[in-house]
Amino acid sequence: MNTKTISIKGMHCKSCELLIEDELKNIGGVTTVDISHQTGLATIHYEGKDLNYGDVVHAVKQAGYVLGSNQKLPYFSQNLNEYIELGFGTIIVLLIYYILKSLGLFDLNFAKSNNFSSLSVVLLVGLTAGVSTCMALVGGLVLGVASRFSQDNPMASAQEKFMPHLFFNLGRLISFFILGGAIGLIGSAFQLSTSMSGLLIVLVGISMIVLGLQLINIFPKLSVISFTLPKGISKFIGISTHQNNAYSHKSALLMGALTFFVPCGFTQAIQLYAMTTGSFITGAITLAVFAIGTTPGLLSLGGLTSFVKGRSTGLFFKVVGLVVIAMAFFNISNGLNLAGIKISGQIKKEITEQINDPNVVIENGVQVMHMEQNAQGYYPNVFTVKRGTPVKWIIKSVYPYSCASSLVVEKLNIRTNLTEKEQVFDFTPTEAGEIPFSCSMGMYSGTIIVVE
Repeated sequence: MNTKTISIKGMHCKSCELLIEDELKNIGGVTTVDISHQTGLATIHYEGKDLNYGDVVHAVKQAGYVLGSNQKLPYFSQNLNEYIELGFGTIIVLLIYYILKSLGLFDLNFAKSNNFSSLSVVLLVGLTAGVSTCMALVGGLVLGVASRFSQDNPMASAQEKFMPHLFFNLGRLISFFILGGAIGLIGSAFQLSTSMSGLLIVLVGISMIVLGLQLINIFPKLSVISFTLPKGISKFIGISTHQNNAYSHKSALLMGALTFFVPCGFTQAIQLYAMTTGSFITGAITLAVFAIGTTPGLLSLGGLTSFVKGRSTGLFFKVVGLVVIAMAFFNISNGLNLAGIKISGQIKKEITEQINDPNVVIENGVQVMHMEQNAQGYYPNVFTVKRGTPVKWIIKSVYPYSCASSLVVEKLNIRTNLTEKEQVFDFTPTEAGEIPFSCSMGMYSGTIIVVE
């Protein structure tokens, strides 16, 4: 058995390795090929006297690459135009933010009914989620990945760039139908703990930061980092052409299906309802209708990258990169908050030491806390109670279809969707400390402080 090592230019992910490997294996006598896109090297194992160099050049060219060593990438771009475009992109992002904020689009609350058994209400909730929290989390991830593909493949047609979004939403619809029916039957087995949900959000946020930094193209060294499937899985799902490297319908379908487990407040509110139905059909239809509702928002966001060409692409990708990075930090903050890790500063000392909290009233020996949930979160969101004395927590939702309506209190084993009807939770704190609570996405939070 003989070996030959060659250098190949242009590889940036594991799919590149797979494409070149398939072409090289077509050469007579070649048995196995070991390729690394990170080093730019391919080691060919073959039988016989020697390889035909022309065959190797042709095989690499057929895969869409050329022989040669990659130039060492700098940490910072040396192109002044990149920084000028980034400055203009920052101004555009800030203008868009202030316009959307002034129009109140960050506090959408279309639905007033709290009856999830009405499919029209579920559809409306899905439409709301698709242009708010789901867009910030799921949409932000899709926008980053789609833009990165468009940046790497500028010659692809708009149809080629848009098709993965259709398959992504199709996968999302299929998984929400099947898994929605499953949780309708077996309930909490599909429900992630708050700590695991928080960790998942943080991991998604980190991947979004890397994608965003790659899109603004200021740090060339980061281009070597890629988010792709392992070779074995890539082969299994059929990534075998250069076009499929960027537009694999199967991988887009799988990515959409996995978003069922990405915690969004609206999604988990519908999932909680499905758990209470005890029916596969009801749970499946309810989650599928919700997924259909989110589709217009997610398609419109991801599809933006399909129609950008020409000289405006540099500025466009920088704007998208900045938006994805902003969404990433927003999601990481939410994830850490959901996991119980405070980054916004500790509660003021004078509040934590305050035993006679004006927000807590003693009635017949019971500590009564009244809280309102609205579009901005919870008010009040800090309570001080005494250990060993029963507590009655009365909550009223005035905006039942904001993310804040999906309430999670892990220490009290509470996971519920708040409604306009007052909900009461009774418990007796047994030890001093803090009892954090938040929405299921970690966006809105509060604390119950237990003192001696």
